[in-house]
Amino acid sequence: MKSYQNLIRDVADFPIPGVMFRDVTPLLQDAQAFRNVTEDFGSLINLNEVDVFVGIESRGFIFAAALAAHYSKGFLPLRKAGKLPPPTIKESYKLEYGEATLEIAPTLKPLRAVIVDDVLATGGTLKASTSLCEKAGYKVTDILVLINLTFLNDMKFKNEPIKSLITY
Repeated sequence: MKSYQNLIRDVADFPIPGVMFRDVTPLLQDAQAFRNVTEDFGSLINLNEVDVFVGIESRGFIFAAALAAHYSKGFLPLRKAGKLPPPTIKESYKLEYGEATLEIAPTLKPLRAVIVDDVLATGGTLKASTSLCEKAGYKVTDILVLINLTFLNDMKFKNEPIKSLITY
């Protein structure tokens, strides 16, 4: 695995004072680094246990869609409330700086899903996403995040640390 931290830009006090935002845009602009991230993510999971990559709005979409295309799997958007046509299943949760609601389309057949996001901070979004996927009929087989802010969480999946490429 490569070191990607030099391609992450820190933005202080965004979106609110006291929050250090980790901007992945420089990494995405580097074509080779972006490809390497996709391949490194793939090496962390059992690709035979994946039918769809679930991307959390909005930056999780980028990585999940890249994984889906690269590994010939499906892509499923997990959206903010009001962005998907019905029927949907919703879940509200608390963020470190507010509240949010996510929606997903229910599955028409059992599908194995890997949830993908850019940053794991306190874990509220990932916990809600996992719960929401399961309520919608998906079997969550793994979780991938580009950046895990371990000083803000001790989140685990299947009693293992969340799989990430960058840890702060």
